[in-house]
Amino acid sequence: MKTVDLWFDPVCPWAWIASRWLLEVEAVREVRTRFHVFSLALHNEGRSVDDWYRKWLDERWGPARVALAASRAHGDEVLRGLYTALGTRFHRDKAPVSRETIVAALASVDLPASLADAADSPDLDADLLAGNRAALDPIGEDLGVPAIHVDGTAFFGPVVSPVPRGEEAGRLWDGVLLVTGTPGFFELKRGRSAPVTS
Repeated sequence: MKTVDLWFDPVCPWAWIASRWLLEVEAVREVRTRFHVFSLALHNEGRSVDDWYRKWLDERWGPARVALAASRAHGDEVLRGLYTALGTRFHRDKAPVSRETIVAALASVDLPASLADAADSPDLDADLLAGNRAALDPIGEDLGVPAIHVDGTAFFGPVVSPVPRGEEAGRLWDGVLLVTGTPGFFELKRGRSAPVTS
């Protein structure tokens, strides 16, 4: 069984799609995903970004803080279910990034509503920063999420939409392992021509 480490921010649509892809891969390959929290708001703090993106980030500190608080209080294994609960609400249902949405997600996976208090607290931000560094330091560039580590290789991506399903997900996995395991391989990219859909 191969272990794959995925760093996610619950509000990032690309990380959400990558996570759903990895769950599909688990059904067709000998793979198990471990989930780790990343904060895009913290990652971009103090950086020069477009005004709309700054506003978007400033309104979205909470979910990553709550996810990390849940893992600290109840173990990392709760992240799999909590991320699914949060991501389904944010990305599929288009629910607002609000305390009410977070509390509903926590309740759906039998976690206490009091964890939502972490959304407005910087108490775990040093731990979030450590998680961000763990995700990105091996990649060698200042990228973001999805960040994936597997077999001593780390990379950003894949950025794909919609979620590949079944054996299609497995084939993409095989290809990703092939190219990222190639010494000296750095980038493969094309323009985005379709909307983000999960």
